[in-house]
Amino acid sequence: MPGHGANPLEHVLDHQELEIPWVTPPRFELKIHLPQVFGLQITRFMVMELVAAVLVIVVMVPVVQHISRNYVSRGRFANMIEAMLLFIRDDVARPAIGGHAADRFLPYLWTVFFFVLFNNLLGMFPGGASPTGNINVTAVLALMTLATVLMAGVKELGFVGYWVGIVPHLDVPRLLKPFLWGLMFFIEVAGLLIRHIVLAVRLFANMFAGHVVLAVILGFILMAYNNLWVLGLVAPASIVGVICLSLLELFVAFLQAYIFTFLSALFIGMAVHPH
Repeated sequence: MPGHGANPLEHVLDHQELEIPWVTPPRFELKIHLPQVFGLQITRFMVMELVAAVLVIVVMVPVVQHISRNYVSRGRFANMIEAMLLFIRDDVARPAIGGHAADRFLPYLWTVFFFVLFNNLLGMFPGGASPTGNINVTAVLALMTLATVLMAGVKELGFVGYWVGIVPHLDVPRLLKPFLWGLMFFIEVAGLLIRHIVLAVRLFANMFAGHVVLAVILGFILMAYNNLWVLGLVAPASIVGVICLSLLELFVAFLQAYIFTFLSALFIGMAVHPH
């Protein structure tokens, strides 16, 4: 039974304790209260992010070393990872940023893709959680992309050249040009910030909504728990619904990681190649 007052919606929220699935009644989970480190309270989303980061290192480093040593990679898992890496390079980074110059941004794009992917997938395991279902986590990821965009633009065009270049050419009378240029500059800067806010909200909303739907469907079982006749009808339907939606969530986990990476590459390309 879910903890925290048997409220299934608690699954999508952050907590100061880690829940480990347990098979021994009367409790079906083991709760580990997380400590404070230098006055900062550790939460389960923080733990899941750390797990995702470790998975990126543990999975990617051996596979990349294997690919670099072998002209033709062997093994289904290595081939799967290599296919993802080549897809991001050839169908995401290079078209969005432009040619082989995009290769210098590949380490960031590869890292953010697999980090977001692992964070998305962790919520599908018992006792796990998806940190990307928290707006604070996705906001930090979007800020990292924004920082990469600004650094790429400034490095390519110079500090002044980048900020001047975000305003398109204005074919207007000279008297109106200063006013319109200032207005367009404000609009372009606001648009730059809004794009990255939407980048954070898009990932958060999709992951949070998916887990809320799963939690609500499982909650039907709790609502019918005291009526065996209703429970016999509701429980099988809820379980089948959760299985089907979990398969959809698996697809969404990959899709949202791809969308976040694609938009990050697109924003970097817009900075490197302004209007």
